[in-house]
Amino acid sequence: MGNKLRVGILGGTGMVGQRFIALLENHPWFEVTTVAASPRSAGKTYEEAVGGRWKMDTPMPEGVKNLVVMNVNEVEAVSSQVDFVFSAVDMTKDEIKKIEEAYAKAETPVVSNNSAHRWTPDVPMVVPEINPDHMNVIDYQRKRLGTKKGFVAVKPNCSIQSYAPVLTAWREFEPVEVIATTYQAISGAGKTFQDWPEMVGNIIPYIGGEEEKSEKEPLRIWGKIQDGVIVPAQSPVITCQCIRVPVLNGHTAAVFVRFKNKPSKEELIRRLTAFSGEPQRLQLPSAPKQFIQYLEEDNRPQVALDVDFENGMGISVGRLREDTVYDYKFIGLSHNTVRGAAGGAILCAELLKAQGYIG
Repeated sequence: MGNKLRVGILGGTGMVGQRFIALLENHPWFEVTTVAASPRSAGKTYEEAVGGRWKMDTPMPEGVKNLVVMNVNEVEAVSSQVDFVFSAVDMTKDEIKKIEEAYAKAETPVVSNNSAHRWTPDVPMVVPEINPDHMNVIDYQRKRLGTKKGFVAVKPNCSIQSYAPVLTAWREFEPVEVIATTYQAISGAGKTFQDWPEMVGNIIPYIGGEEEKSEKEPLRIWGKIQDGVIVPAQSPVITCQCIRVPVLNGHTAAVFVRFKNKPSKEELIRRLTAFSGEPQRLQLPSAPKQFIQYLEEDNRPQVALDVDFENGMGISVGRLREDTVYDYKFIGLSHNTVRGAAGGAILCAELLKAQGYIG
């Protein structure tokens, strides 16, 4: 293992937990040494606990097959085995808040894929290319928790990844109104077509809680740290509709934008392709070299062709054009379980290590 940090996966048997395990295979900095899950899985090997429910398109890594699954509720026991944990537990929001904070208080940093702590004022919610400075709020959180090493950091909802980075690249032109409709893959619900056959050839125009997250979370990402908490930005005004579509992986967004200072199409495209952040500057292991690509073809981006851009960590944009009601409209695409879930959390952990918060 060398000098790799020991990683635990809380909720490691579910779909996002499996994605963490698949993405962390052969990671240069991190090694999965512990998997924790519900009491019914505890005591089994990881291979036995998952059984026939392995949902990734790559084989289960050999290194985790024989790990004995621990009980996620035995916080001290799990914490003693790891340097930090990724959280993908399937519990109620209150239960998740409680258990993630318990791990933090046991001096175990928690990098969470869950939504429970996204609005805890001193918990950073980070897209590393956009708001890496928000990790500084951890210093205030540790004072509240009474910890030296432990804290909770989260990544935002998968639905915003296909348009929030785009709007960030255009912040200097001051977007004031945004309409976004997201067309979201079934893996965002932890499903495949095998276990959700009613989604074949179907669309469901409702995803619980998703529209509120899609409208509010970008504002928190664009906010500022003031008096030890993150204060959300006030603009732009965002309104969303979120629709479940018969696609396995990949969230697509159709977006309309009005600017205070309307730029040219050429300026907008230049800002997109030039946009990068701390992950690119630091050359973090999971960072895409090109964060946002712009595709000129009228029929792009497409899930089938573009969802795996930059190993699923890049954003694809196309069909940028002037609108008759708003200033511009465009299509965005992101991989919901890579950039939008486990991959985004791994990139957060890499940033935290580079900043000295995980060690």
